[in-house]
Amino acid sequence: MTDTAHTFTGSIEGAATPARVRDYIDLLKPRVMSLVVFTGWIGVLIAPVHLHPFKAALAVLAIALGSGAAGAINMWYERDLDALMARTRNRPLPAGRVAPDDALGLGVLLSMFSVLLMAVSTNLVAAALLTAAILFYVFVYTIWLKRRTPQNIVIGGAAGAFPPMIGWAAATGDVSAVGIALFLLVFLWTPPHFWALALYRSEDYRRAGVPMLPVVAGPRETKRQMVIYTLLLLPVALAPTLLGAVGWVYGVVALALSLGFIGHAIAVWRTADDETAFGAARRMFRYSLIYLAAVFAALPVDLVVSRIAG
Repeated sequence: MTDTAHTFTGSIEGAATPARVRDYIDLLKPRVMSLVVFTGWIGVLIAPVHLHPFKAALAVLAIALGSGAAGAINMWYERDLDALMARTRNRPLPAGRVAPDDALGLGVLLSMFSVLLMAVSTNLVAAALLTAAILFYVFVYTIWLKRRTPQNIVIGGAAGAFPPMIGWAAATGDVSAVGIALFLLVFLWTPPHFWALALYRSEDYRRAGVPMLPVVAGPRETKRQMVIYTLLLLPVALAPTLLGAVGWVYGVVALALSLGFIGHAIAVWRTADDETAFGAARRMFRYSLIYLAAVFAALPVDLVVSRIAG
């Protein structure tokens, strides 16, 4: 990052305004946390081992706090980039509403507490996976990959894929093929989801010097990769049914939603490599959010339908 950028960021941090509770909540990236909590909870819910509701609640809370902790450390480390991007410049750190040391301290404390809570309330396997997720997001994605390679979101996306596997492990005490399938579902969903955003926010990333794929390889290659990843996602989305964890109610929903995701990727790929692609990319980004939520929601719905039918 240039000296000008650091000076600009420093001047913002220096002109601090009193922090509100909402600012500290924003540090935890609540929108990201909501998706993490949901997928982690589904992992607990569909596991073949019943977990006491109180322990299940503590496990989901630990996942939420771990996600928030990683988000706070991420915001602390990336405050210079956030100051340069339109969609992030009003975050608590670049806007000067929270001191950097406070954000880092909050992230570190919540990291330790979340792992301890998971270990005490469930088991060491789930606690170890939660630790791996936090460390991966902070050190591999945020510090190592984000500013260095256009594959940042591909490799770094693993951090966001841990929660359903952690939820499964919290209930079962192990990592099974189904837990890995849930991990891969989120892992393969992440690149086309973020690249759709990056296509219509590419100027933001270019200004901040972040080597997202549309900036480095251009929109045409980005669109091609998006189609490839949505195609790879299809069999993985069907894996819970193929592995016998759920039935074909889920399988039909996952198939239909995955074909829709592929359709959106093809629609983006067929548009021109300029602003005319932005509308299709926005639609794909919004659909990707619905896709992941609906696919995971279909898992427990399938189990309920199977019990009623059985």
